[in-house]
Amino acid sequence: MSEQNNFDTREIINAGLITAAVAVSISVIGMVELFANRDLIAGIITVGQVWVFAPIIYMVYYKLNQLNIESSGKQFQIGAIIGAITGVSLALVIILQEAFNIRQFFINVSPSLIEVLGFGQTGFVGSLVIFLASTAVGLLTAGFLMLPPRWKAALFAGLAWTFGIGLFSDVLSERLRTFFGSNVARAIFVSKAIQPGVALVVFIVVTGIAYQWRAGKTAVSHRISGFTPKQQGNFRWVQIGFGIVVMLILPQILGTYLSEVTNNIGLFILMGLGLNIVVGFAGLLDLGYVAFFALGAYVIGILTSTGSLGIAGMNFWVALPIAVVVSTLAGLTLGTPVLRMRGDYLAIVTLGFGEIIRVLALSDVLKPYIGGAQGIIQIPKPAIAGVPLIKPEQLYYVILIAVLLAVFISWRLRDSRLGRQWMAMREDEDVAEAMGINLISTKLLAFAIGAAFSGLSGAIFAGKLTSIFPHSFNLLISINVLSLIIVGGVGSLPGVAIGSLVLVGLPEILREFAEFRLLMYGVVLVVMMLAKPEGLWPSEATRRELGRDNDDGVPDDIETLATAQN
Repeated sequence: MSEQNNFDTREIINAGLITAAVAVSISVIGMVELFANRDLIAGIITVGQVWVFAPIIYMVYYKLNQLNIESSGKQFQIGAIIGAITGVSLALVIILQEAFNIRQFFINVSPSLIEVLGFGQTGFVGSLVIFLASTAVGLLTAGFLMLPPRWKAALFAGLAWTFGIGLFSDVLSERLRTFFGSNVARAIFVSKAIQPGVALVVFIVVTGIAYQWRAGKTAVSHRISGFTPKQQGNFRWVQIGFGIVVMLILPQILGTYLSEVTNNIGLFILMGLGLNIVVGFAGLLDLGYVAFFALGAYVIGILTSTGSLGIAGMNFWVALPIAVVVSTLAGLTLGTPVLRMRGDYLAIVTLGFGEIIRVLALSDVLKPYIGGAQGIIQIPKPAIAGVPLIKPEQLYYVILIAVLLAVFISWRLRDSRLGRQWMAMREDEDVAEAMGINLISTKLLAFAIGAAFSGLSGAIFAGKLTSIFPHSFNLLISINVLSLIIVGGVGSLPGVAIGSLVLVGLPEILREFAEFRLLMYGVVLVVMMLAKPEGLWPSEATRRELGRDNDDGVPDDIETLATAQN
């Protein structure tokens, strides 16, 4: 990108107005007030206030990255303009509410919101406080972006860990009480927030560790690169062994509630790995993926239920491969008529297939067989040696084995001849066909394997809940799975896990903010497409294509900007 020492002031003002519109919007719809009920750092900052300033931080980062200006004065000027315009707009909300009671038009502009925006102050004082705070945030963001990459990465890590611990203080406090007693928990957390002194210590310690981490990591990597092949193999096995030990003891660390959340994440990872083959590897946009999830669940229900709809009374483990086979055949059935379709046309057809399955599950025609809207109940839990896996900590291991199996298969397929054929087809079907790739078998295999993973997830889901209903298999499930692939990184196996943690795990833990869950989905997707379109953990191929090979914890375009300035 060419350097621009001059910038259009009108463009920056427009950016400030957009930022102000976003900040005011999330305030007047009630989002800020709801999130303000949770402190991050006790008595200092709430989640709601972070949301007020988040648009400023993002817009300053985005504009500075876009313009690539060398002058530090002009960078501070951009940060100040965007922050000041947003601050004026938020200050007007306070003033207008005091003067005209605009709550009759915007019901969420309550006294509580005014106090949040004004940091406990109202009237002129509150409007002045939010103006100064917004301007300061714009200036601080500009200053942060001018820091050397190593300092920037360290400070970013310190802030992320401090705010992260504050955000999840509720569950962390519960685990501390379990292992170390209430006194330790109270010393660190208070009223679902981290103590200010503890927050400062966490920030300093994490920043210091992160500052030294990059140099230490480089030294370790250099030393490992000097290992003999045998030593490198032994080191890899040590890493694998450590990972296995952590995964085996994880339920004992997490407890019942977090184990249940982990199980939900695991089911979406399973589905994500399957859709990643279809979308990420083969480039086939499938919006009806939930259909295979539903088929796996219903097959398990029909074959194992002890209720009136059960037809065989099978053991879960006997019915499981049958559910996977049925889902695989359904994938072939879907793939056959859409072999010549691409892009939007393929997406619409697969969307229709998913809706057909959902409508059939609800219909009176199949009600005598699959229960209709009443679903299927009395599905037994999976059992080992006659002992049912009732607790989430027990079922965790079933899901873990399924996920590891799916990861292994996906990893082997990605590097196989079939995987290379999928990727060639993803880039250009015509060229792939000209090179001798059989598009028919290649597409059908992608649909079949992806459907098998989804059916496996659905089968475990049915055994986990012991009952299934049609409303559990709506279009939103397909959208969620596709979204987590996009957020994590299309075509990336670790990206599927990261995307599931972000889009499935976080909403489960932060259920008190469930009212704005879909809004947050949209915000995350928009931000990802603008700031990091390759995903949070992109595949190696995507990394090379976009030239983003750094791993210092800060977006590479920020680091590029800082490097140019220094």
